[in-house]
Amino acid sequence: MSDVVTSMPSSEPTSLEPTSALSVETVLSVRMWNEHLFSFTITRPASFRFRSGEFVMLGLAGEQRPLLRAYSIASPAYAEELEFLSIRVPDGPLTSRLSQIQPGDQVYLGRKPTGTLVADALLPGKRLFMLSTGTGLAPFLSVARDPEIYDRFDQIQIVHSVRRVTDLAYREPLEAKLADDPLVDEQAATQFSYVPTVTREPFHTSGRIDKLIDDGTLFADMPGEKQLDPETDRIMLCGSMEMIKDLAAKLEAMGFVEGSNSHPGQYVIERAFVG
Repeated sequence: MSDVVTSMPSSEPTSLEPTSALSVETVLSVRMWNEHLFSFTITRPASFRFRSGEFVMLGLAGEQRPLLRAYSIASPAYAEELEFLSIRVPDGPLTSRLSQIQPGDQVYLGRKPTGTLVADALLPGKRLFMLSTGTGLAPFLSVARDPEIYDRFDQIQIVHSVRRVTDLAYREPLEAKLADDPLVDEQAATQFSYVPTVTREPFHTSGRIDKLIDDGTLFADMPGEKQLDPETDRIMLCGSMEMIKDLAAKLEAMGFVEGSNSHPGQYVIERAFVG
C-alpha cells in the first residue's frame, strides 16, 4: 500500500540559497501512500519553534523566485525532524515536482510558522473533535501527539474522511491509538479515538462527516453526549473548502462560535487555506 522512497531519480537543483525568510533544509525520507498521496520528512533547524497545528511555507526553486505554498506541519512539536503530508495535483507547479523529491534533495522552509488550528485558539472544554478531509489530517497528527492536549481535554478524536481506502494515510498508528508515541502513548490509550470514513469505496464506516454527526456514528467511541454541545465540545476543521464551509455553517447554527489566536472560541478553522 505504501513505500518508502530511497532510489527515485532527482530532478531538483543540488544547492539552494537561504534567504531572510527561508532556510534550506534536506529531505530525509519520502513515503508514497498511493499514486498521488505522499508524505516526507526534512531536517529541522535548531532555532525552529512551532505550536502543534501550525503551518509553514515550503517549496522549491522557481524560475525567478522560490515556488512556495503553505503546508501544515504533521510532526509533533518535540520531533527532531519536520514531517509533511501532500497530494500531487496534476500539472500543479509545485506538487508535481515535490512528489518527485528523494532523500538528499533540498527544499525551502519558511522561518515563521503560524496558524489558528492550535489549542490556544480554543476555549477550555471536555472533548476535542478534529474533523478532516484528505491532507487536512496533517495538523491533527501534530496536535494529537502533543502531551499538553491531553491535559486540556478529557477526550481527543480525529475524524478523517477520504474517497478511497488507500487515502487513509497514517491509518495504522491512529488505529493503534498512537501506541508507539514516546510521550502520549499512555494518555492516548484511554483518551484518544480515531474515526476513518470512506465515501467512494466499501468500508466499515462510510459517508461524509456531517452524516456521521447526524446519525451518531461520530460518538460511538466517545464518552458523553451523542451530539455536539458548544458548552463542552471544541472542534477543529481542516480539509476541503466545501467541508469547512458546510460544517462551519452547521456549527454556527448549533451555537458554536469561531475562535482565533486573539479571541478563543468553540471551534477553529485555518483561514489561510480557505481564502
